[in-house]
Amino acid sequence: MATEVPHATPKSAQTRQRILDAAAEVLSRKGYAGTRLADVAAVAGVQAPAIYYYFGSRDALVEEVMWVGAHLVRLHVEEVLAAVPEGTGHMDRLMVAVDAHLRFELQLSDYATASIRNAGHVPEQLRVRPAAEEALYSRLWRELFVAAQQAGEVRADLDTSMFRLLLLGAMNWVVEWWNPRTRSLDELVATAQAMVRQGAGAR
Repeated sequence: MATEVPHATPKSAQTRQRILDAAAEVLSRKGYAGTRLADVAAVAGVQAPAIYYYFGSRDALVEEVMWVGAHLVRLHVEEVLAAVPEGTGHMDRLMVAVDAHLRFELQLSDYATASIRNAGHVPEQLRVRPAAEEALYSRLWRELFVAAQQAGEVRADLDTSMFRLLLLGAMNWVVEWWNPRTRSLDELVATAQAMVRQGAGAR
């Protein structure tokens, strides 16, 4: 999914965005080691040397994709949660967050897929900015679990920090094995939601 470019955006900014969108697509498919600027340029419809006008290096481009991926998934889940009707239960809010995360990761954004799939493969210096964004996202989930536990909707004896990390790790790993030809996205989401309800829900 490309990030939106306003109609009033100067042509150079549109070209930069097109390159960034192309890099997200290539990185999500080929990974860090397999991503070449020539491939990005071909998808973006520009000459490879033109990329250096907008990004100082291949790694600078990759870092930007990784940061955007982490940023967009956080914004998406926050926006979806903000639209949940007032008075919705805390466990139901967790279900909404699980649904929003998986659908954005698998269906809506090459950026999210690229960021998640390559997090453990890029050089450490490229992880600094994305990691800061991921920390904000992790805090969002921590607040969801703490609120649910305080409301009695999550087991009082549950280590919510450990469960949260296990859940996010499992959902992120889905990009490596999910095949829409064998299991629908709806089935996947429902299974993840059941895992949270049955594993964390108060009895």
